[in-house]
Amino acid sequence: MDIEQLTGGNIAVLALAGLVIILLFLGVRIVPQSEKYVVERLGRLQKVLGPGINLIVPFLDRVKHRISILERQLPTASQDAITADNVLLKVETSVFYRIIEPEKTVYRIRDVDAAIATTVAGIVRSEIGAIELDAVQSNRSTLISKVKTAVEAVVDDWGIEVTRAEILDVDLDEATRAAMLQQLNAERARRAQVTEAEGRRRSVELAADADLYAAEQAAKARRIGADAEAYATQVVAGAIAQHGLEAAQYQVALKQVEALAAVGQGEGNQTIVLPASAVEAFGDAFSLLKGRR
Repeated sequence: MDIEQLTGGNIAVLALAGLVIILLFLGVRIVPQSEKYVVERLGRLQKVLGPGINLIVPFLDRVKHRISILERQLPTASQDAITADNVLLKVETSVFYRIIEPEKTVYRIRDVDAAIATTVAGIVRSEIGAIELDAVQSNRSTLISKVKTAVEAVVDDWGIEVTRAEILDVDLDEATRAAMLQQLNAERARRAQVTEAEGRRRSVELAADADLYAAEQAAKARRIGADAEAYATQVVAGAIAQHGLEAAQYQVALKQVEALAAVGQGEGNQTIVLPASAVEAFGDAFSLLKGRR
């Protein structure tokens, strides 16, 4: 009898231990860092489990959804859009997002990726339709910012955060591309003509500046020569005033000697005929020179 009671007690202990293990297994949930768990109780949202160890009620609570909170990238999508100046474009977009409130995502939207892609396509068409082609090409960063803001406002009810929105490519149809290429070539030709004209104008300005500089230098040289001549005249006048007629005769004789020296240095053989008065003038000049020495 004791053996039978002991065996029954052991079975009860073992059953209780097994029940505890099952309750722990069902009641403890370890959530990875990159995920969140949505828990339902009898088919209704109970709570959201964050990363780490969490406790739930066994047999009543059930992990219904395991949601990754890592950043996701939508597949590259391509859609047509028409600008304000009626140019047809093919726009490639890509969106990055992450789920921050899984309880909204799982109960408010069925296909998150498809919903975001459709929303982005509509917003891109709307934003491009409000601007012209040149603005699309030159203000792409502004356009991307507007698209991201508009998408964020729409997906906020889905518990989603849009981290980035990119416009990867803007493609034109063949006719528009050919017209733009022709316009670009015409603009390049115009710029080349303007550059050439500017070069000719600059050349004329530099030549005029050079002529003006040469004229100024010549005038400056003449002014210096005139100042030197005036100074020499002043010196002679001072000498005449100080020494009288003798100084004047000395200067005249000196000029005559210089003139004859210049004639004698010419090419060929010169024969110089001097009047008697010139000889007397030389004698007077030599006398004056000796006297001044």
